[in-house]
Amino acid sequence: IVNFFALGYLLEVEARVARSGRLLAAFPLLNQASRVGVIAAGIWLFLIPLRFLSGYAADAAIIDPTSPTTAGLQIATQVVWFLTTAHILLALARGGSIGCFVRPFKNVTWLIGQLWSGNYLNMAGQNVRDFVQKLQLRALFWKGLRGFGVAFVWLLIPTAMYAALRRPEGVPVLLTILGGFALAFTLMLVPFMQARFTTTGRFTAGLEIWEVRRAWKYAPIAWTFSLVFLYLLALPLYLFKAFLPPRDAMWLMTLVFVITIYPTRIFTGWAYARALKRREQNRLAHWSIRLICTALLWPLMGMFVFILFFTQFLGAEGRLVLFAHHALLLPAPFFLFGG
Repeated sequence: IVNFFALGYLLEVEARVARSGRLLAAFPLLNQASRVGVIAAGIWLFLIPLRFLSGYAADAAIIDPTSPTTAGLQIATQVVWFLTTAHILLALARGGSIGCFVRPFKNVTWLIGQLWSGNYLNMAGQNVRDFVQKLQLRALFWKGLRGFGVAFVWLLIPTAMYAALRRPEGVPVLLTILGGFALAFTLMLVPFMQARFTTTGRFTAGLEIWEVRRAWKYAPIAWTFSLVFLYLLALPLYLFKAFLPPRDAMWLMTLVFVITIYPTRIFTGWAYARALKRREQNRLAHWSIRLICTALLWPLMGMFVFILFFTQFLGAEGRLVLFAHHALLLPAPFFLFGG
């Protein structure tokens, strides 16, 4: 579910750049980002003493589980846990600012005042609702889910054909070769099919291949560079799968994936915006430029698809990794149905 939020945010970034043509539009929720950072830093800092104390208590329990020192450390851990939890909750209820985290006694007096006046639940609930509403979580999830659907619809059949090879003979080889060509062609278009969907907000817009092909004619150079940039950054993500951390540390790798994909969405949105602007001005690129860009893209995409074929031998997911398409589907190091 979190990955659909992440994909929705990336698509929102792309849409803002595509609509405005400005790179500064690539940072939605910037005002809320500072508050999220303060909250994350505050929680992390105030959990440090609890981490140390719980570590000492665990070590003492291993050395001598019945000693008074062990019992004292365990009691102290419970007390610190209660106080830390209460402080964090009160800081969040007051708004989650820096002052809320560094003045615990004021949080207590604020709580007493709110309880005395009977406004605590209303005030705390309103603060949380306002913050969550500004994050637009429902809209981002819905956009991520539909953006995933757009890419998945286009990529499913070519990828299935490309993954058909089980033994090097006959029909499977031919099907894989045809699938490779189909996948290379599809990968040239899908980033801009998603850009069209997220710009218009209509799911069916992501299926209008003729409109994307038409837009390509107005900015082939920008589209070519954006595709090269996208898949150059996408390829190492497949290689990371050979060195994935344990499952409990997987979300750190997911963050790496999101950070890597973020600039590619900005560049794709800019290229799409350039095509739309030139189409409004009726500035069609010269046929020779379109031909050169096409001649460059086919071997480059063919090389990417060729390398992609061997990524199925890197991890335990096998041929399922071919369906991942991290740069276009979910920005996660594990396959949707495999982890």
